[in-house]
Amino acid sequence: MGKSPALMIILASSLLFHQTLEAVNGARCFGSLDSNSSYAQNRRDLFSTLANDVVTNGGFYNASLGQYPNTVYALGFCEKYYEQKACLRCLESLALDTETSCGNITKSFVWSSDDEDRFWCLVRSSNQPFGNLELIPPLIEADPDHIEPSKDMTLFMQQWESAVNKTLETATQANTSSVHKYYSAIHAHFTEFPNVNMAMQCTPDITSQDCKQCLGDCVEYFREQFRGRAGGMASFPSCLFRWDNVTSMPALPRPPAQEKRPSSIPEKKGRSMHRGIITIIVVLTFITLLVFIGFYKVRARKRKLNKGINLGCAEYSNSDGQFMLLFNLDMISMATADFSPENKLGQGGFGTVYKGILLNGIEIAVKRLTRGSEGGIEFRNEVSILTRVQHKNLVKLLGFCNEGDEKILVYEFVPNSSLDRFIFDEEKRSLLTWEVRFKIIEGIARGLVYLHEDSQLKIIHRDLKAGNILLDAEMNPKVADFGTARLFDTDETRDETKRIAGTRGYMAPEYLNYGQISAKSDVYSFGVVLLEMISGQRNNSFEGEGIAAFARKRWAEGRPEVIIDPLLIENPSNEIIKLIHIGLLCAQQNATKRPTMSTVIVWLGSHSQSEDDTMSMSNVFTELSCR
Repeated sequence: MGKSPALMIILASSLLFHQTLEAVNGARCFGSLDSNSSYAQNRRDLFSTLANDVVTNGGFYNASLGQYPNTVYALGFCEKYYEQKACLRCLESLALDTETSCGNITKSFVWSSDDEDRFWCLVRSSNQPFGNLELIPPLIEADPDHIEPSKDMTLFMQQWESAVNKTLETATQANTSSVHKYYSAIHAHFTEFPNVNMAMQCTPDITSQDCKQCLGDCVEYFREQFRGRAGGMASFPSCLFRWDNVTSMPALPRPPAQEKRPSSIPEKKGRSMHRGIITIIVVLTFITLLVFIGFYKVRARKRKLNKGINLGCAEYSNSDGQFMLLFNLDMISMATADFSPENKLGQGGFGTVYKGILLNGIEIAVKRLTRGSEGGIEFRNEVSILTRVQHKNLVKLLGFCNEGDEKILVYEFVPNSSLDRFIFDEEKRSLLTWEVRFKIIEGIARGLVYLHEDSQLKIIHRDLKAGNILLDAEMNPKVADFGTARLFDTDETRDETKRIAGTRGYMAPEYLNYGQISAKSDVYSFGVVLLEMISGQRNNSFEGEGIAAFARKRWAEGRPEVIIDPLLIENPSNEIIKLIHIGLLCAQQNATKRPTMSTVIVWLGSHSQSEDDTMSMSNVFTELSCR
């Protein structure tokens, strides 16, 4: 990682989480803004017993409460060698901070310490279950004091790195089943510097490999951000790294008390006096540190207000109260090497997509709208929709930039590009086995069910096609490009428009001819994409009439296998023909006769479909074809 301004490192990591809010009391609040007060109440109810549950269960506890969409997941954790009173005090304080700071915001995390005993604890809340590695957002703090400039910093960093490697190796060995299995703390002796205390801790719900990655990223953030400082901490929701110069303040938790040998009265008096002196030093140092931190935060706030430093991002709230992340144009330009042609991933109707790499090495996809184009409506539409929906089969919008005449959307990077790059390529199509194709078809269907029925909004995509389906590293599909999508009220079933947007061949006839929009419009498009997946050919490759019309004729002739990709010839033809059948039912001319996407999911889920089920579907299709 090259040299760069320190604040840019913090920004690069901060931009990776969706719809972030920074709370005044230290809790990081992010995710969507739930307008239903039930969510906040469920979190309060969980938090009311969380501290006691953590202590009762040995230092770690997670639970959930409430019904979807107001289900709350909460997690509490106390560092190894915690004392019960300190753990309780620490967790109760963080729970209160979270409730005060985050309101109805759906996700939060905060690592902090009990000021009296220096034990660290964690409180998290989310609208999704825990158990996966969480690297966003970061939380980094540093000692305001620097290592003496007269010292050899090269030697210091060598010894510091050695201590880091030793601590990291021990923390990730996970040779115990304890909830504190990922823990390590050392007291490192330096040659010509004050000795260093260092500790690392991961939550027990992730793997050893994930713990290693999490702690490694913590170290990297701190190294680049606060090189030369006398101590500090870096944390993510899944882990914590901290270290400090032993002359500044104690960092390591005290191990369990051990039996002491008898000693003489003078020795006890000497130890008491020694402890008294240390206590005074610690208290004075702590007060001084608080003053420095307060001074630093006041100055930082002033610089931000005066625009003395461009932090590169901010939170923006639209009229619906939805929070979005604003990207700095310089940051995006740096990530894409000033929109270098070498980083170009593709060209769309309203702009160009580039690959970018943030300063911390995380990859992103950047869609830069063509200057002066008519893409302003699409830009606002995509930001408005994707900041309010989240599903594994929908592409994730990380943020956007709107500076001058630049309109830019920033997404998660999906390494396998779009589906059309595979299914219509003679060489790559061979990688799409029937199992992979079925997984992609089912994933697209699940994404549409979420848009039509399961999200808080009702969304009609209007431009579903192979080019708008992205594939991640494991070939999981993600529906993308919501620039032309239309929001519906929950009780609204159809609408009309004079502005036809989408791609011919995938548009439902009632939409193309009369501007009538409904969820059944997307069902039609899905049917076309499904048939393309089975044939391996583009929609317009079938005698100029479209794949749906061509397949319908072959079905009527009793020869549906004609459209099956020759690469699939050794696969179970009855299952493939079943999906041809589903595709034809979706791509019917009459919108009212098309199934819903939830019905399609049921059909797709019955791999071993009974003969009666097959006959039922055939009767439906035959009946509809005759009308």
